Amino acid sequence: MDIAERIQRRRRQDDTLRLVRSYDALSPVSHAAEPSNRGPLLEQLLDHLDPVFDGTLPPNAYLHGPPGAGKSAVVSALFSSLDELAIDSRSTIYTSTRAAPPLYPRFAYLDMRTATSEFAFYHAVLDGLVEESVPNHGVSTEELRERLHSLSSTAGSGALLAVDHVDDPQAPPVSELVDLFASLPSNISWLATGRRPPSEMELTRYTATTVGVEAYRWQSLVDILMTRGSEGLARQALDHELARRIADWAEGNAHDALAVLFGAADGADRDDRTRLGEEDVTMAMAEVPHPCVSLGRVLALAPNKQLVLYNLADLDPADRASVTATTEAISSRPAVDLTPGTVKRFLYEMAEVGVVERVRSESVDGKGRPPSRVELRFPPTVFQRLYDLQQ
Repeated sequence: MDIAERIQRRRRQDDTLRLVRSYDALSPVSHAAEPSNRGPLLEQLLDHLDPVFDGTLPPNAYLHGPPGAGKSAVVSALFSSLDELAIDSRSTIYTSTRAAPPLYPRFAYLDMRTATSEFAFYHAVLDGLVEESVPNHGVSTEELRERLHSLSSTAGSGALLAVDHVDDPQAPPVSELVDLFASLPSNISWLATGRRPPSEMELTRYTATTVGVEAYRWQSLVDILMTRGSEGLARQALDHELARRIADWAEGNAHDALAVLFGAADGADRDDRTRLGEEDVTMAMAEVPHPCVSLGRVLALAPNKQLVLYNLADLDPADRASVTATTEAISSRPAVDLTPGTVKRFLYEMAEVGVVERVRSESVDGKGRPPSRVELRFPPTVFQRLYDLQQ
């Protein structure tokens, strides 16, 4: 009697009763290990990175394109694969009859939405290049910088950094980023990614190559939705007609398309249905604002700011009629252990970076300055589910 097989069979039977089998597969903030429909972009990046296969560093470069075009997905997957190749090359033992190939550089990926200070920048670079843990406390910025230079002096092949979201509102100003790049050891080069065209980026003064990518084509977006749906949903839960409708609505933005798929699936699952319907997609579309802030940016915020947003998403419209009313409603909740002053400051800070928006309300009595209600710039239900899943 094969007990393990019997248990596995029961698990498979249970899975068939659930609509959502993997939220991660549906998530607009999760990147596939093998991004689809971006072969030409991958080849362009490999052309630029070709020197690494001879053990040398390519020059600095800038990758640009609109939101939801797959830049982060392709770069993070590519650098992950290259890093595994570099690790394998260092761990292989060579003999006198088996010559060693060129030593590959080290590879690291960092997100400027979280590396928002000089300390965080050096910490992220070191954390990506070394296997041991890099301390968050008890060490100064100068010590981290010195450690990075010391590491680089012993790593003959140097390192290549993928620096993502360099023009994000939460990232340091580009002028500061230029200074940070200038402070790196000479045997570290970088590939930066952003949305703004090269002509609007000071960084391109220090790059030899720029690579552009356009929004996804309609059919490519349909393929992505069907692939993610087959991985994350029960069999035949998403039909092509719904995928085509979502792709048409998203206008080439994979993030927004996946946010709709995620929201529609979550709604249908809560109603104990086994297939997505037109009404699920319609409701999910209504929750995604235009333009929509990346949920990756929202989830990169400090935990207390995410907590404020989580509770903001639950408020009735009347409680969001003004910043003061919103502050009082959020700070009075038992789950929020923050002072009203802190909540209000967070709301203003998040409005400055576009995560929420202060919309001028019509004055009720015609006297004084009209209050500003607080509106979310991202789909609240999708955010709350992703927030719950990461707790």
